[in-house]
Amino acid sequence: MNKKRWIAVAIAAGLLVVSMVASSMTRPVSDEIQLDSFNRLLYGEDDLTANVLEPGDESEQIVKLTVDGTIQGGGSSGIFASEGYDHDNFMKQLKEIEEDDTIKGVFLEVNSPGGGVYESAEIAKELKKIQSERKIPLYVSMRSMAASGGYYISASADKIYATEETITGSIGVIMSGLNYSGLLEKLGVEDTTVKSGALKDMGSSTRPETAEDQAVLQAYIDSAYGRFVSVVSEGRDMPEAEVKKIADGRIYDGVQAKENGLVDELAFPDEALAAMRKDQKLEDAQLIEYSASGTGFANTWFGSKLAEFQGIKASETNQILSVLENLGTAESPKAMYYYGGE
Repeated sequence: MNKKRWIAVAIAAGLLVVSMVASSMTRPVSDEIQLDSFNRLLYGEDDLTANVLEPGDESEQIVKLTVDGTIQGGGSSGIFASEGYDHDNFMKQLKEIEEDDTIKGVFLEVNSPGGGVYESAEIAKELKKIQSERKIPLYVSMRSMAASGGYYISASADKIYATEETITGSIGVIMSGLNYSGLLEKLGVEDTTVKSGALKDMGSSTRPETAEDQAVLQAYIDSAYGRFVSVVSEGRDMPEAEVKKIADGRIYDGVQAKENGLVDELAFPDEALAAMRKDQKLEDAQLIEYSASGTGFANTWFGSKLAEFQGIKASETNQILSVLENLGTAESPKAMYYYGGE
């Protein structure tokens, strides 16, 4: 067939798919199973599959994990989890490791400015559980950035590697916000908030901050900071007093981080992996990583838009709203293990 005929066939196929989906969506609830089967055929499965990166002994495997981007809650369906960091998908990978007896090592690459206090703590907890209950070694390789929450999730590793150029550190907590009550006063705009107690609207951007507001919020931040210091102290076998000397929020490059005991060695990811194989006697181990078993259609523009239409994948607008909800806004500030403020 010529080019025009191929285009016509593609358009017809697309219209057929849309028609089938629209028809399926108007069927009774009893037909939802058929729709689910159709979606699995169209997009693929949401279950994790192991992809072999380096062949080797299948009875002893190293899993490569990646945290790339801001650590925030939520995420798309695993099939559509390729755009940045997906917390739900990452936690599913950690659960998979806990249940697989062939996994003998975890190699975590981190490239993140940090993120949510809760999400960072959740990752660190599961990694620690894998290390303690499964007795699996954890090696971390920091890429261009592993700051704040990115360091938090790395701290318990058996060994931490960074490059000379890596930005790390930024140990601390931040809650960013704006206060434009003075501007509103000049404009003649009055805050008429009704509240049950004086502190109910702490952090409000539309009224002046009181000394009591500031004291309560500072105590909250100090509490989160204390947990961060404790994680670093335990992970790096360093007294908390020593951690606090270097944990004033400043960043370090890899060389400075090594001098301050925050990383063990300077190396790029391939060198760090080679060191892990040698240290843990896993030279023959197979290297794998997890991914959802999606189809090629799921990664096309049409497939992506169709999934948004069905509500299987979040639209770009919903993704942006999710980011704002998870990271906080000027009107609703949120404590973060994050380098860069807002």
